[in-house]
Amino acid sequence: MKKIKFFSLLIIFTTLVINSCVEPIEIESITFEDALVVEATITNEFKHQEINLSRTFMLEEDGPLPESNADVRVIDGSQNVFLFQETEPGKYVSTTQFNAVPNNEYQLMIVTNNGREYQSQTVTLTANTSEIEEVKAIQDSNETEGLDGVSIQVTSFDPTGNSRLYRYEYEETYQIIAPNWSARDAIIISETPPEVDVAPRSQEERVCYNTIKSNTIIQTETTDLSEDRVSNRLIRFIPSDDFIIRSRYSILVKQFVQSLESFTFYRVLNELSSSESLFSQIQPGFLAGNMISVTDPSENVVGFFDVSSVSEERIFFNYRDVFPDPFQPLPDYITSCEVDAPLLDGGLINTIRTRRLTFVDTNDVPGDIIAPGGPFVMVTAACGDCTMLGSNIEPDFWID
Repeated sequence: MKKIKFFSLLIIFTTLVINSCVEPIEIESITFEDALVVEATITNEFKHQEINLSRTFMLEEDGPLPESNADVRVIDGSQNVFLFQETEPGKYVSTTQFNAVPNNEYQLMIVTNNGREYQSQTVTLTANTSEIEEVKAIQDSNETEGLDGVSIQVTSFDPTGNSRLYRYEYEETYQIIAPNWSARDAIIISETPPEVDVAPRSQEERVCYNTIKSNTIIQTETTDLSEDRVSNRLIRFIPSDDFIIRSRYSILVKQFVQSLESFTFYRVLNELSSSESLFSQIQPGFLAGNMISVTDPSENVVGFFDVSSVSEERIFFNYRDVFPDPFQPLPDYITSCEVDAPLLDGGLINTIRTRRLTFVDTNDVPGDIIAPGGPFVMVTAACGDCTMLGSNIEPDFWID
């Protein structure tokens, strides 16, 4: 997630620049501090809970290294133990489904592959009396950037007034329809001598779906309001010309009720990650969460073990639902769709093999032959095969 990736970068600076003056420095010469990064939020949803472990990383590196082969478990106040299994590098999922319940304590315990032990403070479930009342998509303008687009807004209410501090995540799924799809596909019969043919496509390649999780920290609070109501909080702004809303779009908004400690941690983390300059006059020290090293109490550990109640809601919309003007053009497709007709002995075989282009039609219409005159009209692969951009499996939740 971006919030932890940001921090993985920031820790390099914030832990080492505290006593330095602000002056030009060579980034690559900064001393690196290796630290465990913990992303862990257990909720009141009955499900397989998830915890992510990684290491901090250098600026010149592509991203955080996963922390693999760790022993991860959560222990509650009744000494029930919930074991986690690594399902992919750095991602640990509980072996059984469970949910956090009120009036119980939870503690995260980690033993890394090198035998070092870590644990969190004990944490209790936050209030579970706030519910999302509405998620809506409205035509709006981004005043900062001067863009027209779609604002995704959330409204929620806790009649008891016990929640007050909120964090949001979302998962957006958008439909991809290949504009130059054909029910037929080009196949290679023989490379020597070169011979090709057409055949029905073997899989769905016209309609696909892609899902992206949010990677920013989104928070709000109602502590200064007379009632615990979140009204039209902006969750996501999508420009009107963004490809992801060209067809049909869905977003699942999740609202987490946070403790004061968790809310403060994420707020400060967000302020650090969005700072215009890491070398500003404000030079913060290490941002401590609620994780400690049992092996070495002086060791820095990045992250926070959170136990939160969650409420969620999903909406769908088509482009014309938000922009009904029939004269407003749909957003452009994500890539330019270039048409070509490679010669049989001049690259067509290789083009089919590598999927650089995909079949549209036979190139035999009198008076309309596509240059350079090969047997097939081919197009940029993503324009005729949506699996280049997403999955051809329709999500279980999808509604047309």
